[in-house]
Amino acid sequence: MKITENYLTERDRFLDKNINTPNYDEQIVRQKTRENPEWVHFGGGNLYRCFHGQIAQDLLNAGELETGIILVETFGEDMIDELYHGFNNRSLSVVMKSDGTFNKELLASTAESLFAHASRPEDMARLVDVFQNPSLKLVTLIITEKGYIIKDSSGQLMSQVAQDLRTTISFENLQHTMSKLTYLLLKRFLAGGAPLTVLSTDNFSHNGDRLKATVLEIAQGWQKIGHVTQAFVDYLATGDKVSFPYSMIDRITPLPNQAIAEKLTSEGIEDMAPFISAKQKMLLSAFVNTEEVHYLAIEDDFPNGRPAFEKASGVLLGNRETINKADLMKVCTCLNPLHTTLAIFGCLLGFERIYKEVQDKDLLSLIEQVGFIEGLPVVENPEIINPVDFIKEVIYQRFANPNIPDMPQRIASDTSQKIVTRFGETLKAYVAAPDKDVRALTFIPLTIAAWCRYLLAIDDKGETFEVSPDLLLTELQAHLATVTLGGEIDAHAILRPILSKQAIFGVDLLEIGLAEKIEHFFEQMIQAPGSVRRVLQETLAIHAKEIRK
Repeated sequence: MKITENYLTERDRFLDKNINTPNYDEQIVRQKTRENPEWVHFGGGNLYRCFHGQIAQDLLNAGELETGIILVETFGEDMIDELYHGFNNRSLSVVMKSDGTFNKELLASTAESLFAHASRPEDMARLVDVFQNPSLKLVTLIITEKGYIIKDSSGQLMSQVAQDLRTTISFENLQHTMSKLTYLLLKRFLAGGAPLTVLSTDNFSHNGDRLKATVLEIAQGWQKIGHVTQAFVDYLATGDKVSFPYSMIDRITPLPNQAIAEKLTSEGIEDMAPFISAKQKMLLSAFVNTEEVHYLAIEDDFPNGRPAFEKASGVLLGNRETINKADLMKVCTCLNPLHTTLAIFGCLLGFERIYKEVQDKDLLSLIEQVGFIEGLPVVENPEIINPVDFIKEVIYQRFANPNIPDMPQRIASDTSQKIVTRFGETLKAYVAAPDKDVRALTFIPLTIAAWCRYLLAIDDKGETFEVSPDLLLTELQAHLATVTLGGEIDAHAILRPILSKQAIFGVDLLEIGLAEKIEHFFEQMIQAPGSVRRVLQETLAIHAKEIRK
């Protein structure tokens, strides 16, 4: 049986495989979407499929939504052709429960999938039509932190964006995703300026502000050279017509797992093996494996209306202050910093699964110290989620779930873009608090030192390993080029260019008095093979505080 078969006429075949199927007719949904689109999403990765796609499916099943999602990719041509078109815009969601059982559901809520690139003029024309339609209510994005970056570490516009600001404004000439989005907003403005919500659901703090700032910078760049009017800039800036709400998203979604693929195949479901795409060599899979727990907290600011999100599983609505608190709680304290800590130490200590790390008493104690002891004291309770209950759920249930095959190597990607929120906000909170001393922190500085140690691409056994992709990897490794395991170094001189970068940490670590502690940990960690584990154990033995579970 294939997931592309007709689930309305062959429903029993799906049920025989324990696959839940949609209650709606996807052809009717697709026709309504064609005529009156309401929801566009940028970024077709796994989290979109199992979360946004699931939200839309829940609402379609309940009769609360009549149209599907129009999925847009700006780089993943193979994702569109081989994954979405190849499987009729469907996917199989596999929810992995801690008791070892799976929930399987066929998702068909993606009504269209488009590749917004000059090589696909028909897709670009369709997307312009969609943005010009007043029926469009919502644009969501999951493009990772680096998708919003338009300047390099020195503050200069990236070459793609600089070119986008110089060229004649037309869809086929634009290169950066943010430039393309701004162009589409321009087309909507010129078609009458109907209201719209542009909602970042990417996993970093103040995501709505960063998205708005980026779009405005491009629009203002065009305005300065006469390509657009001040009225268009005002359309984006005032908040009356176009909103950029805050959000907090949380669902652990590992890369497709081979063992799950084999289990699905053994059950008679065809085409489940993950595959490498033809052109871009991307790992793709018709199924997406994810955890049961999920949260999406959204600032309720939708000037053109919105789907009935409050009726979808896992979605929470609130004002900006509430959502900001929920986001800071999760991204800066209760999940993401712990994930990054495990990723860094996991790569250094040879782990390939997050749940295996939580079984290691040293690493479990480490994330308890980072979360409970150093993070929670500066967290504001968002009320809609209890921070203490949340962090307990994260550490002792979610991270510990052996059926979540997540890898530290995946989490370690683009760490230089993540630290600013995952640790920087906590550091800034300590600096600002009159009753706190940032210099008293131990385990966050230890983790930052371990990240610098990780950048050497030498594990704790003294063997080389492949560092995960990172936007600043070449630049950062250049600062560490003279460092060798067991060698004599001037840690202050070597690490100063890294630790002083506010763009990475949110603060200058030299100015706030943490650099010396980080340099000391780093020096200790490069002494010999085994030094990372030794320093971790010694630091825990001296500084770890009791956790009340």
